[in-house]
Amino acid sequence: MELEDLLEALDAGQTITGDSPLHEVMHRVSQEALRVTGELNGGYREPARVRELLARLIGKAVDESVTVFPPFYADFGKNITLGKRIFINSGCKFQDQGGVVIGDGSLIGHNTVIATLNHDLAPSRRADMHPAPVVIGRNVWIGSNATILPGVTIGDDAVVAAASVVTKDVPERTVVVGSPARVVRSLAG
Repeated sequence: MELEDLLEALDAGQTITGDSPLHEVMHRVSQEALRVTGELNGGYREPARVRELLARLIGKAVDESVTVFPPFYADFGKNITLGKRIFINSGCKFQDQGGVVIGDGSLIGHNTVIATLNHDLAPSRRADMHPAPVVIGRNVWIGSNATILPGVTIGDDAVVAAASVVTKDVPERTVVVGSPARVVRSLAG
């Protein structure tokens, strides 16, 4: 089993069984992510170097318009897709095995957590993981300390208020607040 096999299974929403060959690949890739984020977060880095390390982490080119303020954490790294003109503030944590896509022009506030895995509820299967992607549209603003849960899509131009816990899809051009996050208003186009 290789990374490509794991990504195919994750992107298909396939359960990753604890102690399976795919689970082993996931742990191996996670060690690489920990090395790269350790280097990224180990001291001051020029913005170009931050993008280089981020590209190494995700395994794809990162546009020069992307800005990340470390520390930044990803426990897998290889299932993140970033658009252009994205700003990710310090302290963000991405659990990206299930896939994280961030659209052009989006702003991610301090200490945001994006989770894409759930463990099985049955105690006998608790090590099994169920992936589901998080998709963040274009021009989205996520406030500080928000948590975005697996399977959520945030529509274009939406705002997630600080400290919100997003458990379901957010319609485009809306503001959501709270835990669980709920729509409190619509935004003009």
